[in-house]
Amino acid sequence: MLICNKKNALRLIISTTLFSVPLMTYATDHHDDHDGHDHSEHSEHSEHRQHDAHVHGVVETNIAQDGEHLLFEITAPGSDVVGFEHAPKNKEQEQEQEQLLEQAIAKLKTPNAIFSLPKSANCEISDIHVSHNMKNEDNHDHHDDDSHHEEHQGEHGEFTAQYEYHCETMSELNQIETQWFSVFSHTQKMTVQYLGDSGQKAATLTAKKAALAL
Repeated sequence: MLICNKKNALRLIISTTLFSVPLMTYATDHHDDHDGHDHSEHSEHSEHRQHDAHVHGVVETNIAQDGEHLLFEITAPGSDVVGFEHAPKNKEQEQEQEQLLEQAIAKLKTPNAIFSLPKSANCEISDIHVSHNMKNEDNHDHHDDDSHHEEHQGEHGEFTAQYEYHCETMSELNQIETQWFSVFSHTQKMTVQYLGDSGQKAATLTAKKAALAL
């Protein structure tokens, strides 16, 4: 129960602080992605934030640190993770997508292959949670209904992954590096927001610049 409460507290920190204070690095980058569209959506509701994360090739990662606990929350477009975000059109495609989905979930459940933390920080993963909405249409016989299919396509499937670490020497956590771009090659960049003892930071990571200095 204590661990659960701690995780809920960290998630509250993420939702109330990281998303209520616009960070210039992220705001500028996000403006480029949407070509001047109104960004007031961010403060209205988390659904708008999730919609923004659906920009193909862009993954959002939020990190909160509290004492010895470090919580990651990643939101990624389905197409970035599995290469598709539409319902299968036939049985063969359904089997292929199911296999890709299983492989993607397995990758997301190995955070040590996605993020690298300094060994001196002595961090160990204590909780992993992966969810997605990629199979919303699988149990419906509407694949031949174009309007229904297009409607669900517009919703865009996505993955959410949450990792909780326990770090015995948090003071040694001076950077966080990601191998996301090697694991999921469809992603072009990752927007990262961090809140911890070292302050509040934001950065846009790419395959060539894949580390966040703390």
